[in-house]
Amino acid sequence: MNDLPTQPDPVALPDGAADKSPPAAAAPAAAAPAAAAPGVADTLQRPLTIAVIVLGILLAAQTWSSHNQMRNLREEMARRLQKGDVVNTETGALARTVQESAKELQIKVALLENRQTEAQSQQLALEQLYQDLSKNRDEWALAEIEQVLSTASQQLQLAGNVQGALIALQNADRSLSRSDKPQFITIRRAIAKDTEKLKALPSVDSVGLALRLDNVMAQVDTLPMLADEKPTLPAAPEKKVRVAAKPAVAGKGAKSVKEASAPAEETSPWLHQVQDAWSTWSTDMWSDVRQLIRVRSVDTPDALMLSPSQAYFLRENLKLRLLNARMALLSRNETAFRGDLIAAQEALAKYFDTRAKSTLAVQALLRQVQGSNLAIEMPTLADSLNAVRNYKAKP
Repeated sequence: MNDLPTQPDPVALPDGAADKSPPAAAAPAAAAPAAAAPGVADTLQRPLTIAVIVLGILLAAQTWSSHNQMRNLREEMARRLQKGDVVNTETGALARTVQESAKELQIKVALLENRQTEAQSQQLALEQLYQDLSKNRDEWALAEIEQVLSTASQQLQLAGNVQGALIALQNADRSLSRSDKPQFITIRRAIAKDTEKLKALPSVDSVGLALRLDNVMAQVDTLPMLADEKPTLPAAPEKKVRVAAKPAVAGKGAKSVKEASAPAEETSPWLHQVQDAWSTWSTDMWSDVRQLIRVRSVDTPDALMLSPSQAYFLRENLKLRLLNARMALLSRNETAFRGDLIAAQEALAKYFDTRAKSTLAVQALLRQVQGSNLAIEMPTLADSLNAVRNYKAKP
């Protein structure tokens, strides 16, 4: 703050001197400094007051602003701390989850390592086994081919299974062709030779013959037998119809007409009724007598004496004969095949009605089946088997 100008203090004078001064000159000189001092002081105090007020307002505003900033800062810090606590909690939970997942992964990794170790050991074992098999692959293939050819040869000789033998030869040739070794040419040549022999054989329709025998077996239960044959009923007698007499013709025949009509006029109507009744009754009686007694010529009388149970077993025996013939057909046993067919035909001729159309059809079908030729000499697969065995016997 600026120092205000001060007036010099008056010098103390002696009483005589003060009194001696002129009063008029002293009064104006004293009044002029007294009037000028208050005006200067007021002028200097107003800016100072305003500056103090402005400074106070600024300090108050600064204080209020600082207080608000501090309060906002505290609130922001509180929110940040709360968020940090939440984040820390979530981070802890996530860390625990990660730890658990890490433990599970460690367990799984350990299991995978164990399985990988087992797989490696199995792979090593398989590689060793493959090496052992690759060394003896030709021997295994030849042993398998020999077994297949031996089985096919047995089936060919016992059952005449030509198709099975051809399939076995084709499979053996296919197996040898995969190895593509020149040492197998001799074996493949023998297999081709046996294949040509089998293809040159005459074909027998075994399936068709077997189906015909099945058809005959299905009809056995419907064939009529001599024991169950019923007599045929006689035809109904024809009734006589009376014709009315024609009128007489004039001329030469008039006399003869009169003579013929004379006995008819003498007979009465009730006599005609009695005659009609008698003829009807006698005709019916004769029909009944003809049904009671019947004469028939049979070569084997015992065929008429079969009971129902015996007839049932006779039909079943006939079916068994046909079934045995079917099995003999499939096994190429011609002796048993023809023997069973002959026995079946004899049973049909002896116990069944050979006049029926169904029996005649069955006999004709059996004769067709019996006419088939099964006496076919089957070749052997000795060439192929010997070629395989000779190759295996080589050092």
